Amino acid sequence: MAEPSREYSTVSKVVGPIIVVDDVEGIGYSEVVEITMPSGEKRLGQVLETQSTRAIVQVFGGTRDLDTDITSVRFSGEIMKIPLSGEILGRIFNGIAHPLDGGGPVIPEEMRDIYGLPINPYAREHPRDSIETGISAIDGMNTLVRGQKLPIFSGAGLPHNLLAAQITRQAKVLGQEEDFAVVFAAMGITHEEAAFFLRDFRSTGALERAVLFLNLADDPAIERIITPRLALTTAEFLAFEKDMHVLVILTDLTNYCESLREIAAAREEVPGRRGYPGYMYTDLAGIYERAGRIAGKKGSITQLPILTMPDDDITHPVPDLTGYITEGQIVLSRDLHRKGIYPPINVLPCLSRLMQGGIGEGRTREDHADVNNQLYSAYAQGIKIKNLVAVIGEEGLSDTDRQYLAFTERFETEFIAQGQYEDRSFHRTLDIAWELLSILPQSELKRIDTRFVAKYHPAHGRHQA
Repeated sequence: MAEPSREYSTVSKVVGPIIVVDDVEGIGYSEVVEITMPSGEKRLGQVLETQSTRAIVQVFGGTRDLDTDITSVRFSGEIMKIPLSGEILGRIFNGIAHPLDGGGPVIPEEMRDIYGLPINPYAREHPRDSIETGISAIDGMNTLVRGQKLPIFSGAGLPHNLLAAQITRQAKVLGQEEDFAVVFAAMGITHEEAAFFLRDFRSTGALERAVLFLNLADDPAIERIITPRLALTTAEFLAFEKDMHVLVILTDLTNYCESLREIAAAREEVPGRRGYPGYMYTDLAGIYERAGRIAGKKGSITQLPILTMPDDDITHPVPDLTGYITEGQIVLSRDLHRKGIYPPINVLPCLSRLMQGGIGEGRTREDHADVNNQLYSAYAQGIKIKNLVAVIGEEGLSDTDRQYLAFTERFETEFIAQGQYEDRSFHRTLDIAWELLSILPQSELKRIDTRFVAKYHPAHGRHQA
């Protein structure tokens, strides 16, 4: 970082994580600043807004013990950058890229702007080639495609952290495992959650191919603003400079948006929906749109953002805006969680808009698309009958209706449910699906090509891949 060029002791106002510096000149937006506290302690900050002679600065580390008399601010003349190298895999950092693993600072091959550059739409390649997570409810019915952004909508108390850890352990691009990496960024998690992730990643060996950024709940909320950007900048370096396929897991985006709201309130901005700033859509798009594939580059960035829905409300501004930007969603169900089903993925409201381009012959298996359609149809029919039984009882049900009920029960307990360390291949997931579909009369399998029924249905001696 260049030698700071300007220093001021004209802090006029302190509001939450924000300070106002007066009588400044030539200050740039997003410029990094160094704040010297009355005690001599130094903290980093960043320019949020500049006016003719005034700069509004967000302070990383919080504004506790800061005053308007002695505190001095030095403006660096540069925007925030992160040191990057191919040796960054296996490292653990806090939310502002300071090492937590005792490994010392990164010796950089490159210093890179954390805000990155948008991918030219003309240079984008359409996402294709599926990522195998080992989780049937995702791989079988909402397949994640390399270069996609597919959020997980969760709720307080649901096991999204367990799911994130399992995906981190198991995710792979088939045939290209050696080029696969995970960048994991946690925002506002507890010490217990951080300890869980570290223990799990270390014990399973997943840390060797991962980079972790951990912003804890008792860290200043303002630091959460840059944590996902540090992670995505790291992912871009690994993907487009080191030719790796990178899966970025961001949890919890709701905590990130709460920090946006805190800054907006401190700046006395006119609030939007539920007090969130009106620019939250644009801000989230600046994060989500950093996923993708670039023509001529071997690497790719795939995003799995995780967010908790307050009161399980999918119309809350954070999941609502996320749904407009991303390419589908995975939705966790509190009802399935109460039944003891893990992972409690409610497949009916789930969607992967890019799934069709990543499945089929030569990618997963030739029958994948038809089996997916049939599973959705059968499970939806079974849920409909189940709700009807709750009103009128089972007396008026036909034999086929009862078979749909049996299918629905086993679908939840055998297909959706699986162990936290159970890693299912695409073929295993599809074979389980055929076992369950065999509960139904073959005449009900109207969404599957008869060729596939003859080849894969257990009654005909399923083909073994």
